[in-house]
Amino acid sequence: MTAVSPEAAIADARERIDVLDDRIIGLVQERMAVSAVVQQTRIASGGRRVSLSREMEILGRYRDALGKPGTSLAMTLLELCRGRV
Repeated sequence: MTAVSPEAAIADARERIDVLDDRIIGLVQERMAVSAVVQQTRIASGGRRVSLSREMEILGRYRDALGKPGTSLAMTLLELCRGRV
């Protein structure tokens, strides 16, 4: 059994990170498309584009799962999906 060099281990881990990042980007793009449908449907039915109570739920879920940085991540996702309020 041969030992893996630190450089090889790092290169492998970075490749895995790149694959994960590609998946995350794809999921964010999918989330943006779904959010656009929600916004269009809400507006078409006479509602507002943004639901602040729903956004608070999302912020809480990310904060609970990831701590304080999760709130920042959720805010970024919300901004990407609905634009600035």
